[in-house]
Amino acid sequence: MNEAIVDAGAVVGARAEEETFESLYRRAFPRVYAYVASLLRERAAAEDVTAQAFERAYRKRHRYSPRRGSREAWLFGIARNAALDELRRRRRRADLEGDPPDTDAPALDDLADGALRRATVRAALATLAPAERDLVALKFAAGLTNAEIARVLGISESNAGSRLHRTVNKLREACDGRD
Repeated sequence: MNEAIVDAGAVVGARAEEETFESLYRRAFPRVYAYVASLLRERAAAEDVTAQAFERAYRKRHRYSPRRGSREAWLFGIARNAALDELRRRRRRADLEGDPPDTDAPALDDLADGALRRATVRAALATLAPAERDLVALKFAAGLTNAEIARVLGISESNAGSRLHRTVNKLREACDGRD
């Protein structure tokens, strides 16, 4: 009889965990996708990597520890690693195939004010170091707080805030220099 109670408790616990993961998925998917897409700059690859990130998170869901941060920060850490894996694969493939680097040039046929601003920001982002672009993506594409960014990157919250402040100032200067 006690075994049946323990088994029933395990089933109820597993269902609750499934519901928690489902709510995390529903809540975080748009932000995770936006973050991954901002890093990869390719819709199909972003969809694949976002799916991989959620799959990894689901398989590793029992490893999550609330002491190390929120579920969202944990998930963004997994998504970041998956996106970086994809970028490394691309770089290796390009090296093997001798492809020129991807230049993500802005569309020339759309000269509207908004398109020009986007092109300016894109060009300014290209001047930043990869770690700085990652900070910008975590903050603005993913919508994470400084505390969540700190957990994803494994740095202190004040360090995350300082780095982000310097990076945004650098980005502003780069944008102002392109006007």
